[in-house]
Amino acid sequence: MAIDTNTSSSRPRSSQALWLYALAASTFFAASSAPTPLYRVYQDAWGFSSAMVTLVFASYAFSLLVALLTTGSLSDHIGRRPAIVGAIVLEVVAMLVFADANSVGVLIAARVLQGFATGAATSALGAAILDTSRTRGSLVNTLSPLFGMGVGALGSSMLVEYAPAPMRLVYLVLIALFVLQAVWVMALPETVSRLPGTLASLVPRVRVPVAARGALLRIAPVNVAVWALGGFYLSLGPSLARAVTGTNNATMGGWVVFALTTGGLVAVLLLRALSTLRLLLTGAIVLAVGLLITLAGVHAGSAGIFFAGTVIAGMGFGSAFQGALRSVLPLAQAHERAGLMAALYVLSYLAFSIPAILAGTMAHAVGLRLTTDVYGISLVVLAAMTVVASGLGRNAAMAREGS
Repeated sequence: MAIDTNTSSSRPRSSQALWLYALAASTFFAASSAPTPLYRVYQDAWGFSSAMVTLVFASYAFSLLVALLTTGSLSDHIGRRPAIVGAIVLEVVAMLVFADANSVGVLIAARVLQGFATGAATSALGAAILDTSRTRGSLVNTLSPLFGMGVGALGSSMLVEYAPAPMRLVYLVLIALFVLQAVWVMALPETVSRLPGTLASLVPRVRVPVAARGALLRIAPVNVAVWALGGFYLSLGPSLARAVTGTNNATMGGWVVFALTTGGLVAVLLLRALSTLRLLLTGAIVLAVGLLITLAGVHAGSAGIFFAGTVIAGMGFGSAFQGALRSVLPLAQAHERAGLMAALYVLSYLAFSIPAILAGTMAHAVGLRLTTDVYGISLVVLAAMTVVASGLGRNAAMAREGS
């Protein structure tokens, strides 16, 4: 009787921990997209170009990549709670730097701090979520970034447009949320036993197992496409939305990111039961269609078509990336997964940042609309390459089975 009681009482605690960790992960990603609607405010205040906007954004992505590669397994050695709380403390410092920023140099410094904090938190929180629930953990880890980025961008844009102190208030709100979450996390039980080798765990290990190399090459084009799309929307998306809609309302920047991430969230929920190949192909095709509709909206000056295309492209984003992960990760042995994930992180975050920098430079030189055309068509080509490569891979597999 005592065993049954303890088991039933542990379930609410486990469920509560799951949602607290999910909330913390969502808040980190909300904070990551919060500066996006503010870029125009910063530009007006300090007079820098679109190229500098993408450099500010890319500094976050590069820093996050470094954190993922170095602190990816840190929580296995020092515990989940210390790693998460440490990341929260660094994030609060970043928010304070944002709130006091008075130049683009300080803004870059804040983004670098935030990127490292987010990368460290992503690894620890993702592991804590899986510790808490193996059955729901993977889905929660997939949905939390999409939900967080969408809500963060939209909420930030609302505060910028309708509340006082637009360059400070959003960061003060986030600081309050992070402080509360640090207290909550400290009250939760630790989910792992600490392992030795803390310093050795900080050495990056990037290795693609032989069995996964072919699959990684096949999914690389669409993986680059989805992350490059995210980088574009989180850096230049608000400027493009204002150009299409003809309004300077700051909420446009929030709505366009929200439309992209909501599309991804819906796709993950609706299509997760598809087979891996069908999910990958569906995602690549939907991504390409969504991009073409988005470009049509840009040329027609139609906000409705533009936002519809963004939602559809977001659905392609969510399903294609999920399919890419499922295509590669099962091909690694347990001792090879960390190296393979590191390789995926490198590929993904380089795609997240470098194309956005190029787009910002190009937009400054030839204009945002032409840049959007070139960028969008390039991503359509990458998505089409994945469809062709997957089809060829499937035909080759069938031929081998037939022989």
